[in-house]
Amino acid sequence: MSKTAQIQNSPYWWIAAPVRPLPVHPLPQKTDVLIVGAGFAGLAAAVVLARAGRSVVVVDKMMPGEGASSRNGGITSGNIRPSFDELSRRFGEERALAIEAEGKTAREFLYDFIRSEKLDCDFQLVGKFGGAIGAEQYEAGARTAETLHKRLGIETFAVPRAEQSRYIGSDFYRGGHVRMDIGGLHPAKLAAELLRLALEAGVSVHSGTEVKGVRREGAEFSVETAAGMVSARQVLVCTNGYTDGSDPWLRRRLIPVRSRIVVTDPLPAEVMDRLMPNRMMYSEGLILGHYFRPTPDGTRILLGGRDASSGTDEAGPTEKIRQGLVRIFPELETTGLSHSWYGHVAMHRDMVPRIFEREGVTYATGFCGSGVVWAPWLGTRAAHKLLGDDQGRTAFEFRPPAAIPFYNGKPYFLPALIEGYRLRDRLSMARATR
Repeated sequence: MSKTAQIQNSPYWWIAAPVRPLPVHPLPQKTDVLIVGAGFAGLAAAVVLARAGRSVVVVDKMMPGEGASSRNGGITSGNIRPSFDELSRRFGEERALAIEAEGKTAREFLYDFIRSEKLDCDFQLVGKFGGAIGAEQYEAGARTAETLHKRLGIETFAVPRAEQSRYIGSDFYRGGHVRMDIGGLHPAKLAAELLRLALEAGVSVHSGTEVKGVRREGAEFSVETAAGMVSARQVLVCTNGYTDGSDPWLRRRLIPVRSRIVVTDPLPAEVMDRLMPNRMMYSEGLILGHYFRPTPDGTRILLGGRDASSGTDEAGPTEKIRQGLVRIFPELETTGLSHSWYGHVAMHRDMVPRIFEREGVTYATGFCGSGVVWAPWLGTRAAHKLLGDDQGRTAFEFRPPAAIPFYNGKPYFLPALIEGYRLRDRLSMARATR
């Protein structure tokens, strides 16, 4: 393993697409729509609104895309944390199918948007292999694949263990399933391209501009920022895992969870051909399972997972993620790492992304670690909702997430929760037919 001092603790993606502060310019005193958050969701919404003729101001306390939008794995999974069976139990099979169907629509929207707008973000529709940890999980995944193929026309199929070497060079899994409607992209490049479209559409984007509060005054909103007050007819909040004290109501409902990613040093072509023969995206069937993929140039492996730490130590959490890499690919035991970093994903009590409204403010948030697809999709649906047109309809319009008792932004319960998930994963491994 590379020495910790040699590992860069910044996103690998920032090499090709560094995030930068925007030139400072006066904040408009009045606008049609003010959007809080200049990530995938906020910028995608801004493009729709500005092209429809609305004046739009986007503010972010950081640099555009500096949060999860440029720190994630770049996998277009559109994953929903609850299983199809669980969604059916909670909402009924019809609503569960509508949610799964909209996942298909959201991915197709993203792909068409990338193509039609000619976005330079290294998008490749290569498919995703999901590894099963035991025979029982393989059978359940096969049933889900069959349902999605028959009911929604998604190209997805089971891969028995005897055939999995065609998809992954690892003996850790006991078969799996493939979805061919999932691919990979360069998230920091996508964030930069969305920013470009927003600026070209006439959106006024302001970095380093913290929102201090939003209050309703009659038919309009008064938004206090670090750069002054703005009067807006409508407000859209897209802060997700970086929600702060400016919206204490929302902060009590979203848990910022660290997701850490490591990237290997360059690997020989023959090693990449053996470990990732189709250069697909990958996931595994554990609560705290890893997601992994080749880098867009096909020369390195990027792997991410949950990081339960809360301090500034990088070495310990990096080593835990590296151990996950070696568990899957033992031959990488001595391979060095070039990068290790983390970003915040927004989890909440029912783990379904959503649009909702409170006191006239519209929210698109709670993407639960799958924001590459859900953030642009729900950002644009929220924009259409503000415009009052039919494209604002979505199966993801729910009530706000429930508040978490005694929680005010500091997730005191997170270490215990993560340990509980680890125990459940260990029990799942122990009970699995391997």
